Amino acid sequence: MYDAIVIGARCAGAPLAMLLAREGARVLLVDRAAFPSDIPHGHFIHRHGPKRLRDWGLLSAIADRTPGVTAMLVDLGDFPLRAENLVEDGVAWGYGPRRLTLDQILIDAAVASGAEFRQRFSVAEYRFEDSRVVGIRGRDANGGQVEERATLTIGADGRHSPLARAVRAPMYEETPPILCYYFSYWSGVEAEPFELYARSADRRVVFSFRTERDLYAVFVGLPIEELAEARRDIEGTVWRALDLAPDFATRVRAGRREERFYGATDLPNFYRKPYGPGWALVGDAGVHKDPFMALGICDALRDVEYLAAAIRDGLGGQRPLESALADFESRRNAASAADYKANLAEARFTPPRPDVLALRAAIRGKPEEVTWLMKAREGMIDPATFFNPENMQRLLGARAGR
Repeated sequence: MYDAIVIGARCAGAPLAMLLAREGARVLLVDRAAFPSDIPHGHFIHRHGPKRLRDWGLLSAIADRTPGVTAMLVDLGDFPLRAENLVEDGVAWGYGPRRLTLDQILIDAAVASGAEFRQRFSVAEYRFEDSRVVGIRGRDANGGQVEERATLTIGADGRHSPLARAVRAPMYEETPPILCYYFSYWSGVEAEPFELYARSADRRVVFSFRTERDLYAVFVGLPIEELAEARRDIEGTVWRALDLAPDFATRVRAGRREERFYGATDLPNFYRKPYGPGWALVGDAGVHKDPFMALGICDALRDVEYLAAAIRDGLGGQRPLESALADFESRRNAASAADYKANLAEARFTPPRPDVLALRAAIRGKPEEVTWLMKAREGMIDPATFFNPENMQRLLGARAGR
């Protein structure tokens, strides 16, 4: 009898198993994949993600494989703004480890913390007693049938979560896919550690970041209704988007593409109720968003921490487990609501507001101001230290009131 069975051992399931095991819980972590293994997903970690990894003692292992991103260039179609020295409390703004690396580091940490891990384990069904999930039945790596029981069965099993389907977890705040993405990896590119080009009129976004082996991951996003046409000429679609940022396109052309193009096309936006009798959901199984703002991993790490705290309280007897899980849902939703809405607006290519463009123009050519803005916008520092009436008046003058 386990305290928790966690299904899915990637960037939500593995750290959840780690945190629960560190609290003394008996945890079984399972995944149908064999590790280490890569998946064609985005893999940029920023905002609050690196700090959590640092606090958990895992950031140094990631930094050994890929350097921290401490500078960025952002072009909204007006002009490029460059921020540098994006470091706070010794932690860089972002990191771009490949999933092959990141997921294995997280699994190793879970096992080192005391969680039991079974890879190549396929969950065939969920066991119910009196409408309560009490465990799983599946096949292990050798094909043997196995049944395990737990107080709580947790799905960290992706946006199409089989556990969510089995328990009929309600969805809300749903928006169908807005964009689709293609990406690959280039060597020999002279680029900032992170670059973003948003072209609202053309309905395209391009972003790039440095990852392992000095490669640059280059992503292109376009409206989902153009997917069929894009599939007929993926490379042409990518290059036509890159050419909307001519200088960047020239620098990418000077490099060499080292891998095939990957696609991400099934990208719905939703919340799911993340708990019920004997079950819980976390990561993409609980909230899924378009990758425009690259929030998937950092938000998964945050929600893992929230869920682990709720489970600790519930299993430890501080309060009823269902009450603790209800608070987890409230806490998750409150933490993600503003970014969820902003991400939808960005993915719809809502043109930048005039006040945003005015602020960018006011700090153009002022590197320290740009860095201060980006740190505040990305939550590296208290946003109110930059976005306050006095500072806006100083930067925008009469325009500040608008």
